[in-house]
Amino acid sequence: MPDKTLRITRAAGRSPVNRRPVMLGIAGDSAAGKTTLAAGLVEAIGPQRCVSLCTDDYHRYDREERRDKPFTALHPDCNYLGIMEQHLQLLASGQPVLKPVYDHATGRLTRPELVEPNDFIIVEGLLPLHSKLARACFDVTVFLDPDEPTRRGWKIERDTRGRGYDAAAVLAELDRREPESQAYIRPQRRHADIVVRFAPVEGRDDPGVPLSAELLLRPTIRHPDLDEIAQPGVHRAVHLRLDRDTDGRPVDTLHVHGYVEREESVAVEKAIWASIGEPMSGAPECLGRLGSAGRSEPLAITQLLLLHHLVEASR
Repeated sequence: MPDKTLRITRAAGRSPVNRRPVMLGIAGDSAAGKTTLAAGLVEAIGPQRCVSLCTDDYHRYDREERRDKPFTALHPDCNYLGIMEQHLQLLASGQPVLKPVYDHATGRLTRPELVEPNDFIIVEGLLPLHSKLARACFDVTVFLDPDEPTRRGWKIERDTRGRGYDAAAVLAELDRREPESQAYIRPQRRHADIVVRFAPVEGRDDPGVPLSAELLLRPTIRHPDLDEIAQPGVHRAVHLRLDRDTDGRPVDTLHVHGYVEREESVAVEKAIWASIGEPMSGAPECLGRLGSAGRSEPLAITQLLLLHHLVEASR
């Protein structure tokens, strides 16, 4: 007799082998740039092939209820992580889920929404890499680790403009969250295939210089061959070096410079786009977009590398 899983699958009228989506997990602290990174990828792939969800929707309490709790939204006890894990497993196996929805603008939990799996699923949030079971659902994992002054500046700007806070309240909340960020958010860094750090260039104090990016490329997945485009003297936009991970193991670090001319970055983008197997007409214009703030070439190159991994995983 078939096992129970197979019997349930047959009774539901599904094929025993569903189409398996390619899943990308993006973790990071509040205002680390997760939504911006994910939005460019979704637009580049296209909504007809890609769906995204935020694991912050699995908050157990709304903003008003959290005020009386001894923990913040960063704490696992403030989230339905078991349901999140279950939903990630269902999506990874090609099945739909009825996902909760947390409205960041109002701080309220609203009507749940149906998420149908697609060719690609991009998951971003505070805790998508917190558990071994959740991590097992992803083909590629990323941790966003901007330098702290930059992240704090992003959070103040976002929360004062879009969420109704004043700057003093945002800073107080950041201080309150710091112990839980250290205990639960930052440890996810060790589980990521790629660690992305946006920061000002060291030694350059000009506030007008765009942020650069540093990508730690761990050997947990197969990365594209970057030797040709990252050689000194070929393109000034990027360079690759052998570095040491936090555990002392050797790892490649890709530096993407934000201060070079646009033409230099475009040459690198074309080379990566060609490695994906796409025409040489150029990468999607939506990559690197920062909303009303303009465009970031290091962000565009980071998104292109992630696109490469997603396409390779689908093959």
